[in-house]
Amino acid sequence: MTTHCDPFRLDGVRALVTGASRGIGRATALAFAQAGAEVALSARSRGALQETAALVEAHGRTAALVPGDLAGPGVPEAVVDEAAAALGGLDCVVHNAGVLPVREDGTPVMVPLQDSAQTDWDHVLSVNLNATAALCRRAHPHLRESSRASVVLMSSLAGVVGTPRMEAYGASKAAQIALARSLAVGWARQGIRVNALCPGWTRTDMTSFAYSLEPLSDWLTAHVPLGRWAEAHEVAHAARFLASPAASYLTGQALVLDGGVSVPDGGLAGIAKPPSPFPPDDPRGEERSS
Repeated sequence: MTTHCDPFRLDGVRALVTGASRGIGRATALAFAQAGAEVALSARSRGALQETAALVEAHGRTAALVPGDLAGPGVPEAVVDEAAAALGGLDCVVHNAGVLPVREDGTPVMVPLQDSAQTDWDHVLSVNLNATAALCRRAHPHLRESSRASVVLMSSLAGVVGTPRMEAYGASKAAQIALARSLAVGWARQGIRVNALCPGWTRTDMTSFAYSLEPLSDWLTAHVPLGRWAEAHEVAHAARFLASPAASYLTGQALVLDGGVSVPDGGLAGIAKPPSPFPPDDPRGEERSS
């Protein structure tokens, strides 16, 4: 293994990246490969991973395909087992796979909690939280044997601030932060660092319904002091940092990458905001305000 002085390099690191077929997951896999890591790529289908694998291999790195629907029983454990077998162990897990409840046409279901279905809640929690725990549990023996072990849980700004109409997603992402903090403390003496990364509004296939709809995109952007959406590679660079020697003394943290949305009050002072594109949840509120 070549030794580099650059603390942001990941030479020889064996990393599993879930949700790697597109968006932030693909960008993260590519950023890791560019930094010297060997990468196991997971998503629901093998075919969807082919393009990411080609990008990783173009940098001379291994791209092991370990597909699986993480909502399925035993699937997260199988993904970890296959990734470790393909790479000869694991030094890093980046759990990026996440879901929103969607309709049959693929558009997200964004309704108040009282109008939502329990089945949608259960599905979101199965991938965003239950699979997180299963992946970490199964990866632990491999990480314990590594001298540079780290876990990056891809949480969200939705886990930090209130997100009406996305309660299941927000709750699952807040739970990931809590899990990251608990594991960071519990595994610290074993040399395993665990952090959460919390992106704000980021341009991905998952969020295309929002940034392609002008009233909604304008409303969301108006709440971002930097005045724009994040790009997937910007989130990937932060994930690479968290896994790198540059972050060797950083554990149990939730790194919020949101363009300033979560800055209390002052970050939003003086920024004009258009009216919300959502109808009020309680019509009586309109009557009281008139």
